[in-house]
Amino acid sequence: MQTPARKNPDDPGSTGSAGSSSDHDPATRDAPLRAVQTFDQQLLVRLWADEQAELSDDEHFVHSIADEFLTGFRMLRGIGPAVTVFGSARTPPGHPHYELMRNTARLLGEAGYAIITGGGPGLMEAANRGAREAGAKSVGCNIELPHEQGMNDYVDVGVRFHHFFARKVVFVRYAMAFVIGPGGFGTLDEMFEALTLIQTQTVKHFPVVVMDSGEWDGLFDWLRAHALADGRISRADLDLVTFTHDPEEVVKVVREGHRQAEQLLYEQRRARGGKSQ
Repeated sequence: MQTPARKNPDDPGSTGSAGSSSDHDPATRDAPLRAVQTFDQQLLVRLWADEQAELSDDEHFVHSIADEFLTGFRMLRGIGPAVTVFGSARTPPGHPHYELMRNTARLLGEAGYAIITGGGPGLMEAANRGAREAGAKSVGCNIELPHEQGMNDYVDVGVRFHHFFARKVVFVRYAMAFVIGPGGFGTLDEMFEALTLIQTQTVKHFPVVVMDSGEWDGLFDWLRAHALADGRISRADLDLVTFTHDPEEVVKVVREGHRQAEQLLYEQRRARGGKSQ
């Protein structure tokens, strides 16, 4: 699953990125499936006609999933404090959103945080690029997809996943915060999963920072007008999100969340120590 560091794309002979982990080319959506399916495609299609084959495949899937978790944990163990960055795979270099995420990741790297992304192009590439410019650890958690998928050229530590859910666990487990740029379905999925984990107190003191706040106004206006108005979420749930266009504010929010998380960890350790006496 490990992917070696790629050549710097600023060099003339460097190869570019292909594919996307969250917002891929719609032209691939209706293309014929390749003969060899991805692991997740196989996992999510039940073998109705052959119960014995289904049982055999289930055992194979379970072992594969466990191996993938273990490999991901080993690769990122000891990475130190990190921030996971999400955003569109389709945003080209030079676009204002690209430069915003690149600058944000650079400042986070200079503040001592590793940067974790989906490893693809677009805003993922921008964040990995900013991390490298800061001399911070630049991590890419790439995913196998039915169409061609590649790691961007600014990833120093690359992990390739077959399963979306194993990859999502790594995104959260090794991060102190999520920073989310404009994106599509994949980005929305990742944002709402993070908010659900915080809402249910599965993770605590975990900032979710949404960049370029005007981009998100319609979505959050809808949440207020419908989900909040009908009592399906609370006002406190909406307060879980910080909106900003300022990379320096992102660093402040992440640092404060990190401080609170460290304080919580200290108190938990102290409580366990008191009980053992």
